[in-house]
Amino acid sequence: MNFLKSLLLLFLLLSTITSFSQKKIKTIKITVLNERSKPFENVTVELVLAKGTKLFKTAKTDKKGAVLFNDPPAGTYFFNVKAVGYEPHKTTQIKSPFAISALNIRILPSSQVLREVVIEARKPPIQHIKGKVILNVDATTTNTGTSVLELLEQSPGVMVDKEGNISLQGKSTVLVMIDEKPTYLSGSDLTNMLSGMSALQVSQIELITNPSAKYDASGNGGIINIKTKKNTQEGFNGSVTIIGGWSRDYKNNNGLLLNYRKGRVNAFATASFNANNNFTDILASRNYFGKQNSITGTLDQTTAIKNLTHYSFLKTGLDFYASKNTTLGLALSGTLINRTGGSDAVANWKQPSGLVDSAVSTTSLSQYKFKNGAINLSLKQAIGNDQDLSVDLDVLKYSMNNDQEFTNRLLSVNGYVTGTDIEIPSSIKILSAKADHVIHFGKNSQLESGFKSSSINTDNTAGYINSNGDTRSVDLNRSNHFQYKETINALYSSFERKIGKLNAQVGLRYEHTDYKAHQLGNAIKPDSSFSRTYGNFFPSGYLSYDLDSLNALTLTASRRIDRPAYQKLNPFVFIVNKYTLQRGNPFIVPQYSWNMELSHRFKQLLTTTISYSVVENYFSQLFLSEGTNILIYTDGNVGELRNFGVSTSIQFYPVKWWSFNGQANYNYKKLDGYQNISYNSSVNQFQFSVNNQFNLNKTLNAEISGYYITKARNDLQELLYPTGQVSAGISKSMLKGKANVKFNVRDIFFTQAMEGLTDFPQAREYFKLIRDSRLFVLSFTYRFGKPLKAVKRSNGGATDEMKRAGS
Repeated sequence: MNFLKSLLLLFLLLSTITSFSQKKIKTIKITVLNERSKPFENVTVELVLAKGTKLFKTAKTDKKGAVLFNDPPAGTYFFNVKAVGYEPHKTTQIKSPFAISALNIRILPSSQVLREVVIEARKPPIQHIKGKVILNVDATTTNTGTSVLELLEQSPGVMVDKEGNISLQGKSTVLVMIDEKPTYLSGSDLTNMLSGMSALQVSQIELITNPSAKYDASGNGGIINIKTKKNTQEGFNGSVTIIGGWSRDYKNNNGLLLNYRKGRVNAFATASFNANNNFTDILASRNYFGKQNSITGTLDQTTAIKNLTHYSFLKTGLDFYASKNTTLGLALSGTLINRTGGSDAVANWKQPSGLVDSAVSTTSLSQYKFKNGAINLSLKQAIGNDQDLSVDLDVLKYSMNNDQEFTNRLLSVNGYVTGTDIEIPSSIKILSAKADHVIHFGKNSQLESGFKSSSINTDNTAGYINSNGDTRSVDLNRSNHFQYKETINALYSSFERKIGKLNAQVGLRYEHTDYKAHQLGNAIKPDSSFSRTYGNFFPSGYLSYDLDSLNALTLTASRRIDRPAYQKLNPFVFIVNKYTLQRGNPFIVPQYSWNMELSHRFKQLLTTTISYSVVENYFSQLFLSEGTNILIYTDGNVGELRNFGVSTSIQFYPVKWWSFNGQANYNYKKLDGYQNISYNSSVNQFQFSVNNQFNLNKTLNAEISGYYITKARNDLQELLYPTGQVSAGISKSMLKGKANVKFNVRDIFFTQAMEGLTDFPQAREYFKLIRDSRLFVLSFTYRFGKPLKAVKRSNGGATDEMKRAGS
C-alpha cells in the first residue's frame, strides 16, 4: 500500500514538473538594434499572422529599442521590422503561445546592405542617402571610356553649357570638388581638367543641393563632389584597367590602383594615363540688324577644331594609425595635361540679299599645358568617447600656359594676310587650413564647430604680337599683367538633434573676404588696382519628419554666395576668332542666393522634391558690341533670377533580372536684368534620364541608358535648344570575378549636339556645336588582392577656392 502511495506521489510530481516545463509564454519582447548594435528607437515592428499574411498589430520601439506583444491568439506569426533608410527585416515564423520571451533583431542601413550585396548582386546606379544624390560610376556600363565632364553631362539634374559652365537642378555656379577638395578652377581651365580626367578614376559622384554650415558657402547650385577610387585592402593588392575607344579617331585610357596595408601603416597610389584625339565642329550664323529690325548683313562661320590631349595623373599617400584614437595622413597628387591642336575656320560676309560680299579664312595653332601639384596633411583625433577633432592643411599650385597663333586671310585677288601670336601664362598658389570639432550629447544630439582660413595668389600675363605681312609689333592695347590676392576666413557652428520622429539641424557660418587686384601698366596703358573687403552670415538647416516606417518629409534651407572667378575680374582680352573676343570684368560683385527644398521619400523607391531659389546680383554672360562688326563676350551682374523646380526619382525592379532607374526634373526660370536695355526672359525646361540594367546571367550584364533636355536658359541673352543621347553596353565577368570586359556605345544616334540662339546688341546668332560624343569603347579590368576592409581617411580642408581660379 505504501508502495502504491509512493508510486502515485511520484507520478503526480513528475506530471507537475512536466506541465511546468511545457508552459507556453504569452508575452514576447522584441528589441531592435541598429548597425552598431545599439538600441534603435522609433522603429516600426509588425506582428503578422502567417496564414493569409494578415497584420495583427503594429507598435513602435521605445528609447531602449524595445516593444512588447501580449497574448496574441494561438497561431503562427512572423515579425516585420521597418525604419526609414534601413533595409526591411522579416523574421522566421514563430508560434503563439511563444516558446521564448525575448528576441533581438539587428537591421542595417539600405546603403550598407547595398554595399554588402554588390559583390554578388547589382549595385544601383543612383542612391539617395542623407540629402545627397550618389551616382555609382562603375554601376553603369556606358560610363566606361568617358571623361568626367561627359559623366556630369549625363548625370540627373546636371547641365553643361558650351562654355563649360556647370549647373545643378537648374541653378548655375556649382562648387566642384574632388575628394571633398575644391578644384580651385572655373571656366575653360576647369573644363580642360574634367575633360581630360577619365571616368575610371572615379568611384562616385555626390550631388548636394543644400550643404550644411560645415561646407563652404560658395555655390548657388550646391556642390558636386567627385570621389576618386581608393584601395584599402589588407596586404598588397590593386587593379589595372586598359580602355580603347574610337570616334573619328583613336582614344586610350589606362588606370592603375595599388595599395599596401600592414599593421599601423596603409600606403596607397592611383595613376591614370590617357591619350585622346578630339574634334569639335562649330556652325555659327550671325544676323546684324538696323533700324526697324531690318537685316543689314549676315556673318556665316564654320569652324573645325582638332586636338590631341595627353593626360597624366598620380596620387599617392600614407595613413599612419598611431593609436586607436589617432590617425595621421599624408597625400600627394599631381596632374599634367598637354594639348596640341589647331582649327580651320571660314567666315562669309553676306549682303541682306544673301550674296557673299567677302570671305575670310582663319587658321590657328594652339598648345595648352597644365600642371598641378597638391599636398595634404591631416590629423584625426578621438577625445574620449564623445568628442572628435580633425585638422587639415592643404598646399596647392597650378601652372597653366596657353600659346596660340592666329592667321587671317582675305579670300580675294587683292587679299591680305594678318596674324596674332598670343602667350597667356598663369599661376595660382593656394594655402588652406581648417579644423572641425564634434561633441556628441548622448545618442541623439551633436554640436559641430570649426574654422577655415585660405589664401590665394594668382599671377597672369597676356602677351599679344600682331603681324601684317613681314611686319610684327607688340599689341600693347591687349597685352597685360594681372595679379590677384585673396584671403577668406570662416567660422561655423551647427547643432543637430533627434526627438522621436523629428530630426533637426540648424547652422550658421560666417565668411570674411578680402581681395586686392593689380593690373600693371605698360607704355600706353596706365597702372591700375582695385580692392574689396566684405563679410556675411550664411544660415542653413533642415527639418526631417518620419511619417511612418516607409515615408519621410524633409525641409531644407540655406543662404549661399558665389564670388567671381579670379580670372573673370581681369579685363584682359582673349581672341575667339577675328570677329569675336572675350574679356574679363573687374566690376563684378558677388551674387547671393536663398535656396529652399521640400522633399518626400518613400523607402529607396521614390523621391520627390519641390525647390525654390532667389538669386540677387545674378551672374550672366553679357554680349557687347565694339566697332562695326566685333562682338565681345564678358560676364557681369544683371539683376535677379527666380527658379522654381520639381524633381522626382524612381528606382525599382520590374522583374528580378531588370533594374530601372528614372529621373525627371522641371524648372521654371525667370530672369530680370538690365544690359543697356531692360531684359525679361523666362523658360520652362525639362530634363529626363533613364537607366535600364539587365542581369542576363551570373556573369553577363547589359545596359541601355539615355537622357533628354528640352529648351534651357542659363544666361540672360542665350537660349539652348533640346539635346539628348542614347547609350548601350554589355559587361562580362571572368576569371572567377577577378577580371571584367566591357563594350559600350555612347550616343548611338549621334544626337548630343549643343545648339541655340544668342542675342547681341543689334545682332542675333544661331550656333551649333558637334563633338565626338558617339564613341565605341572596349575595356578590360583585372583585380588582384584580398577582400578589403575599408578605412576612411581625410580628404583635406580646401572647399571653395579652386573653383574660382580659372580663366
